[in-house]
Amino acid sequence: MTQASEFLTLSLYAALVFVAIAQFMAMIRLWIGPGTGDRILALDTMFINAIGLIVLIGLLQGTQIYFEAALIIAMLGFVSTVAYARFVLRGDIIE
Repeated sequence: MTQASEFLTLSLYAALVFVAIAQFMAMIRLWIGPGTGDRILALDTMFINAIGLIVLIGLLQGTQIYFEAALIIAMLGFVSTVAYARFVLRGDIIE
């Protein structure tokens, strides 16, 4: 293994730790958030962090299936955040 690949692997593990910490902090904000808006943003942040974790794991393992899973989670995260925000603002999701 060359020095560059060792540095890349170490960097990916460090990024994995930092994104996991960010995920935990967003979970705390979701739990104790004082307002509904804070909880919606924390949930959206958790989706983004989950996408980051999945992509980092895919890079570490060198497989492409994780990127497809990240795309599916991104679509579900967007739709669920919009639906939850509409429910909070209007009281219903479908008009």
